[in-house]
Amino acid sequence: MTTTRTLGRSGIEVGAIGMGCWAIGGPLWGDGGQPFGWGEVDDDESIRTIHRALDLGVTLFDTASNYGAGHSERVLGRALAGRRSEAVIATKFGNVSDEETRRWLGTDASGTFAVRSLEDSLRRLGTDHVDLYQLHINELPTSAALDLVDTLEGLVDQGKIRAYGWSTDNAASAEAFAAGGPHCAAIQHDESVLSDNAAVLAVCDRHDLASLNRGPLAMGLLTGSTRAPGADDVRGRSPEWLRWYTDGRPTPEWAARVEQVRAALTADGRTLAQGALGWLLARSPRTVPIPGLRTVTQANENLETLKLGPLPPEAYAEVENLLSDLRP
Repeated sequence: MTTTRTLGRSGIEVGAIGMGCWAIGGPLWGDGGQPFGWGEVDDDESIRTIHRALDLGVTLFDTASNYGAGHSERVLGRALAGRRSEAVIATKFGNVSDEETRRWLGTDASGTFAVRSLEDSLRRLGTDHVDLYQLHINELPTSAALDLVDTLEGLVDQGKIRAYGWSTDNAASAEAFAAGGPHCAAIQHDESVLSDNAAVLAVCDRHDLASLNRGPLAMGLLTGSTRAPGADDVRGRSPEWLRWYTDGRPTPEWAARVEQVRAALTADGRTLAQGALGWLLARSPRTVPIPGLRTVTQANENLETLKLGPLPPEAYAEVENLLSDLRP
């Protein structure tokens, strides 16, 4: 069974499942008290979780400069001290936040900010380079993204990054960025059994890119958890783009969809989360799911999928049949 995948044309090999580090950043606040984080976290448990993930075969750790206003990067840097050579670090730029107040201040898509943000990320991470540097403004006009290519190529030449990508759900944007950026190696996009983006995956195929899957467990909906999010959790006051939750509770229509496919996802003895991650591994050889992990217990459960492998063909086919109306 293949337990590793390649980050597109960069040639960088990673574990087939990575670790998303949004949740370990703790709180971040936007305008009007909108939470953009996942609530308070235990940094020591976060570090234990990162170490456990490494031991279980994870090498890709995906963070961002604004997760907890830089706190996620600091914790990841602490956890990887002495183990940097075992990890592939992916971080992101484009969002501006205040480390002291933990407030989101807006976006900046300039090349100058990309360079400054990288220096800040390197400092927080305690490293001299980032393996994958990703633009973190989903709906940025394509022309503005292409304006960044020369800056990003310069950072590759300086050895400060090995490759770059864009976190966007827009296939046309991804296509243009991949075509215009020689060292573009990945597109990060929303991808789960409930939300398949075939158009972006096709771009990844055409341009030999990795597909990094954010939201692989639909922000926790595909774990079957019934724990109510707190007031400082992004799901507790769901922004417009977060369709899985309404007023802190699973949106009924999507909860019903989970129940519709539960039996198929768990048919070979997997948990619901393991089935959802197995679906992604079966979806394409380019997919690299990056579930958020906050505890060692979550790491143990989710990363067991590396041993279980892709969802069996018959179960995958059953899921696709049940969700055919959601597929383009």
